[in-house]
Amino acid sequence: MRFMMIVKASAESEAGELGSPEEFAAMGRYNQQLIDAGILLAAEGLQATSKGARVSFKGGKTSVVDGPFTEAKELIAGFWVIDVKSKDEALAWAQRIPFQDGEVEVRKVFEFSDLPSDVVSEDHRRREAEWRGANQKPISG
Repeated sequence: MRFMMIVKASAESEAGELGSPEEFAAMGRYNQQLIDAGILLAAEGLQATSKGARVSFKGGKTSVVDGPFTEAKELIAGFWVIDVKSKDEALAWAQRIPFQDGEVEVRKVFEFSDLPSDVVSEDHRRREAEWRGANQKPISG
């Protein structure tokens, strides 16, 4: 099962503050533990929303609004995608993140097996499985 551990943005991350060398070292050790466990699929930090934009869709039309955005508590500062056996295992890994302050949301990624067969064709399921088999492997150390 894949889970995304979503790091909520803070006033500091939105201001572009990167943290101390000690915090980066602790995060590097944590990431290495995920790699050594063979469960890390992806991990990235995101730049502040002042360097991004939002694309909205309404009534078949799109609009683009440049950042920054005001509600930092609803923004994402980074993420990990891990492949574990259960939600409990994902939560156990999330609780080991070396944060002093912050919030991480843990959400299960939809798998094709979660979707009804009348929504996703067998051909689409086959092509998706082939793509994942070829491209989505745990990061190795």
